[in-house]
Amino acid sequence: MEKYYAESHEWVMAVDENTVVVGISDYAQHALGDIVFLSNAEVGDTVIFGERFGDVESVKAVSEILSPVDGKVVEVNQDLEDTPELLNAKPLETWIIKVDGKIDPSKLMTEEVYLALDKGH
Repeated sequence: MEKYYAESHEWVMAVDENTVVVGISDYAQHALGDIVFLSNAEVGDTVIFGERFGDVESVKAVSEILSPVDGKVVEVNQDLEDTPELLNAKPLETWIIKVDGKIDPSKLMTEEVYLALDKGH
C-alpha cells in the first residue's frame, strides 16, 4: 500500500477501503530526537485534516501531531503508551492511530514527492 504525506510530516496509508493508519515520518522523528512520551487521540474521537489529534514529546521539544485525514478513530496503538521510542526505531512501520476514513490524495504528497522536498526548513 502506498503512503501519502502531509506537509507537517505525518504519513497515512490505507489498510482497506474505509480504514487508514497514521504515523510520523522518518524526518519528523529525526528532527524531534529521542521520543519519550505520546499523548494520543482516543477511540471514538473525530479527527479533522490539518488539526491536532495528539502530541509527541521528545528530549528536545513537544510537537503537535496533525491529522492527514478526516474520520473517526477506531483504534490507537497501545504499544506506544509504554514504548513511545518505537516511533524513533521504526517510524514508517509504527502507526499511531487507525481511522475510519479515506485518503484524499489532492491534499497530500506521494512518498516520492515528499522525499524530494528540501527539508531544510
